[in-house]
Amino acid sequence: MSTGLTPDDIARTHLLVGLEIHVELTTRSKMFTRAANPACAEFEDAEPNTLVDPLVAALPGTLPVMNRAAVEMSALVGMALGCSIAEHAKWDRKNYVYPDLPKGYQISQYDLPLCFDGAIDIPSDDPDLGGGMKRIGIIRAHLEEDTGKLGHELPGGGTYAGSLVDLNRAGTPLLEIVTEPDFDRVEDVLTFARELRSICRFLGVTQGVMQKGHMRFEPNINLVIETVDGREFRTPVVEIKNLNSFRAVEGAIRHEEKRQLEEFLETGRTMGRGMKSTRGWDDQKLVTVLQREKEDAHDYRYFPEPDLLPVEMDQAWLDRIRASIPELPLARRARYAEDYGLPEKDAAALLDERSLCLWYERVVDAQLGMDEAPSAHDAGHDAAKLVLNQMAKRGNETGVGPHEIGLTPEQVAELLKLRRAGTVPPQAVDRLLELAGDSPDSIASLAEANGLVVVRDEGAMEGWIDAAIEAQPQAADDVRSGKDAAIGRLVGAVMKASGGQADAKEVRDRLFARLRG
Repeated sequence: MSTGLTPDDIARTHLLVGLEIHVELTTRSKMFTRAANPACAEFEDAEPNTLVDPLVAALPGTLPVMNRAAVEMSALVGMALGCSIAEHAKWDRKNYVYPDLPKGYQISQYDLPLCFDGAIDIPSDDPDLGGGMKRIGIIRAHLEEDTGKLGHELPGGGTYAGSLVDLNRAGTPLLEIVTEPDFDRVEDVLTFARELRSICRFLGVTQGVMQKGHMRFEPNINLVIETVDGREFRTPVVEIKNLNSFRAVEGAIRHEEKRQLEEFLETGRTMGRGMKSTRGWDDQKLVTVLQREKEDAHDYRYFPEPDLLPVEMDQAWLDRIRASIPELPLARRARYAEDYGLPEKDAAALLDERSLCLWYERVVDAQLGMDEAPSAHDAGHDAAKLVLNQMAKRGNETGVGPHEIGLTPEQVAELLKLRRAGTVPPQAVDRLLELAGDSPDSIASLAEANGLVVVRDEGAMEGWIDAAIEAQPQAADDVRSGKDAAIGRLVGAVMKASGGQADAKEVRDRLFARLRG
């Protein structure tokens, strides 16, 4: 039934979004059996239907046994999100029939989840906040098992008219995090999604490769519509399933915001019992597509899982888990900006991999422990610049991270010290990185043995400069007349004459002093 309203009758719309996020935990075994877990890097390339045992296949007589590591990982995430952790949590059966769900039900948690009542503050450029922080409430984070996976492509890429079932993923430990509908801007949804992925990866509970389904985002979206005559309407909630990229999250929400207003003007449908629907995202057409009317909780016929004991967490267990929480990415990013003056982009790059981040901090600490140590600002700033530029370039060439090219933090600290002292020139850094990756020797000895130490012979330096000016008279005249760019030809000539053993910055300074002094 049409509302009789037109776009001109709409005063404003207000977006409401809550998120459900499914995080595949990287335990070695599955949630309720010792079968290997494909979310663990060790088994991620397994052939279809090879990570299956009698329990995963739901053969009669099999019984589940809880994975303790998965419970601890879930509690770790819950604590990082400010949640209360239940001392008593139970398992429930969620009943529905789908081809990749062998048992015909999923073991999950319903009314007594493991984690609940949390919140996390995220940075927001919301004008109403004046560029401050926005608090996002966490309703719950409950633990369950993942389903299998349906495909429509044969090995080698051929298409298949039917559905192919792969049960490798069935039984994977899955943490479902549910937020309050606290988002009213797409930008804040994306910030939260990225922060959550960063937290989970930093805690080591998931690989977080979204293209592999390690994290799947499901926004629940509706609109508050206000008319010019003062009435307010709320559109039915739409859940978008299984979004595995930030681009898809953004596109789906923006599309729904537009589509729901158009549908409301056409049909007048508003939120009510049984009105929720589930839609998918078409990444080619950039539209959402209706999948089914969404079930309410009672449709799943939840009841306590009879084959599993409840989870009982005492204070000693909780304290051990809490003690393992490191400084989290958001706090580290703020510290890197304040203490080291790192730009947001550089801090984010260092924090993307926990192993890289911790290795970088060891480089900073190694510098601060040296004689004639630099300031904390210089130690952090210089280390980040080296790691994210020349060392990252070297890593890309060899297919590893910058912290995996073979240098110890102590060697990197020594290289930075030699650079600050001017003992080795900038152009020697790449060669020293190459040499040090294959040698336990000190950077100083490698530089000395390979002729990479800056020459401090005053006579030689003056001779090289004289020769460069004589060989490049036009460049020298250009510099005298104020054309700074011409200095490059003269510096190049000196560096060539010195065999790369002069310090380019010192050469530049001396040339300017000579030609304009």
